[in-house]
Formats: sequence, C-alpha cells, structure tokens
Amino acid sequence: MMRVVVTGGAGRLGRSLVAGLAERGHDVLSVDRAVSAAPQLAGAEQRAVDLADADATASALHEAKADAVIHLAAIAVPFSAPEDVILRTNAALAMSVLGGAVQAGIGRVVAASSPTVLGYGAPGWLPDRFPLDERTMPAPSNAYALSKHLVEQTIAMLRRQRDDIRFAAFRPCYVIAPEEWAGAPTQQGHTVRERLDEPALSAPALFNYVDARDIAAFADVLLQAMPEIPNGETFFVGADDALAREPLAELLPRFVPGSDELAAVLTGTAPAFSTAKARRLLGWRPERSWRTELAPTDHAETLGASA
Repeated sequence: MMRVVVTGGAGRLGRSLVAGLAERGHDVLSVDRAVSAAPQLAGAEQRAVDLADADATASALHEAKADAVIHLAAIAVPFSAPEDVILRTNAALAMSVLGGAVQAGIGRVVAASSPTVLGYGAPGWLPDRFPLDERTMPAPSNAYALSKHLVEQTIAMLRRQRDDIRFAAFRPCYVIAPEEWAGAPTQQGHTVRERLDEPALSAPALFNYVDARDIAAFADVLLQAMPEIPNGETFFVGADDALAREPLAELLPRFVPGSDELAAVLTGTAPAFSTAKARRLLGWRPERSWRTELAPTDHAETLGASA
C-alpha cells in the first residue's frame, strides 16, 4: 500500500476518495484550506495548506514523503465565480500542486480533469460520434472547462520534463456522493430523483454521472497500475448507464440539436461517455448505478431497474 496525498480532500469527491483509499489500506494525507471534521476523513491525516502558495505547497509535499499525489483541489463548478477567477485559480492550483509533487520527487502524480473539456453545451456543439471517449477532441467552451484542459496539459508538460515519474489524469463524470442517494442535494442543488424526473436537469451534463465510491475504487486501481501502463494516460470515469429513464437515443436529440443520427447508437441504458479504456488498461469498471443505489418509489421505477 502507498502513502497518498489527496488535495481538496475535504470536498464532495475528496471525502469519498480519502475514505475509499484509507479503507483499501493506503496511508492518506488530506491537504485542503482547512482541517475538516467530516467523519469520512477520520481515518486519514489532515493538513491545512494554502495550495495557491507554490512554496508552501512544495514544502508540504516534500514533508509528506508520499508515494503518490491525487490533485482534486479546484473551483469545482462552472460559472460559480467570474470566468477569470476560475481560470486563474484552477490553473495556478494545478501548477502549484503538480509542479510541487515533481519537485518533491513523488513517483505517481494524478490530476482530476473533467468531461467538460469536450465543450458540450456550447451553441452548435456536436461530436464526431457517440459514445464520447478519450479520442474525442477537446473543445473547451467556458473557463472551467479550459482550466481542466490546462490541468491535462500541465500533466503532459511535466511528463515531457520528467519521464522517471508516472503521470495520469482522469475525467470524473457528474459526481454523486453516498448521502445524495438518500435525498441530499447534488452539486447543482437538485436531488438525484429530481434529476431523473426532469431530464432537462441532467441534460447539460449529457446525463453522465458516477458514484464517488466508484472513483475511489478507480483511483486505487490506477495507482497500482501506473508503473505498467503507458505514461500520461487520461481516463473517463463514469457509470455504465445514463442518469435517465429513457434511452439517450431518444433523449439527446431533444437537448442537443442535430444529434439524432449520432445518438442512435445509445440504445437501452447506454451512457453518452465510454469507460472502455479504463476497463481495457486497468481492469476497472463501476459497481454502482442509480438503479442499484436509489430505492424505487413506484412500480414503474422497479421495472426500469430490471430493464
């Protein structure tokens, strides 16, 4: 097992990632702006660091004596701050943490990106094909997406500088934390059930999602596999189905004009994003679905669970 630093460990995804890695036997250090009382972090060490301060970050990472770093810390919601603030903050955090990890000689460096780097939601956006995967060309259309594209490019830059260090990036789909299955609000303020009941709520993310605990399982597998897989790989991490009761072949054309023919392949419960690369290179696949985690409330939803 490894000594793993998780930046942004007190956040929505961070708490589940820290807890999941600790449960799998890793020695985890959560680094965030402040120490958190969240019960998910009880099994981990915590340290408060201003990660925008490159010198303080490099010092903390050097003192951590870690085997791996997973960088999550960022302004995590598009348009939640002025565009210049999002871009400046997320890019600076990436350079501070990832560059600091390299300076500290940490052997495995991982960064969280986002599916939004593909640019969906922009007027007239259409991909070359569905499902979307790591071969789909990035085309960021807002500062958050651009900042995440810069995170990936920072990983690529550092890999070119230091081929003795193993690097990877991952694009987690719309994260659902364990408590949100029980009715707590999701990141955008709606419950999971509301996102299912009203497709327009999930349409901006193309109905993608992933359970935060599945990301922890992915991270564990990735860290162990990094010495064996090609250096600098990027992975989509998502559920094996869509956050929708109707097939995306029927839903997407309502929200993505002109996608009728492209979406026709997304029949049944197929999601818009493929995780085949993670399955092929890492042997990972998600274990959870809204059909297994969200308790049915009526006969129709029970039928949907068996479809």
